[in-house]
Amino acid sequence: MLSPGTSARVYLAVGATDMRKSIDGLAATVVAELALDPLSAHWFVFCNRGRDKLKILYWDHNGFWLYYRRLERGRFSWPAQAPSAALSITARQLAWLLDGLALDQSRAHRAVDARIAI
Repeated sequence: MLSPGTSARVYLAVGATDMRKSIDGLAATVVAELALDPLSAHWFVFCNRGRDKLKILYWDHNGFWLYYRRLERGRFSWPAQAPSAALSITARQLAWLLDGLALDQSRAHRAVDARIAI
């Protein structure tokens, strides 16, 4: 399972993205449409119109990683609208999305801070 680092944020490019775009095209989309820096340690997630393909782009100290996922059945629960072009989600929500679940899981267990107060 893919997992962003603790300091990395995950941004969804809300709406449909042309999946013919590769690294350079997606990096240009991050700058032009999301107004973010593709050379940051953040993850940028894109989905096609049919919601059965995802691409994840991120920079790792000397080059880009590009992950591609295609579903053979079903669709991703991809948000169609958001207040801005980029929607920031948690690593946990990314895992839900990749598993075909909605981002707002009302049935999921809430995160617990188990640190003991002294």
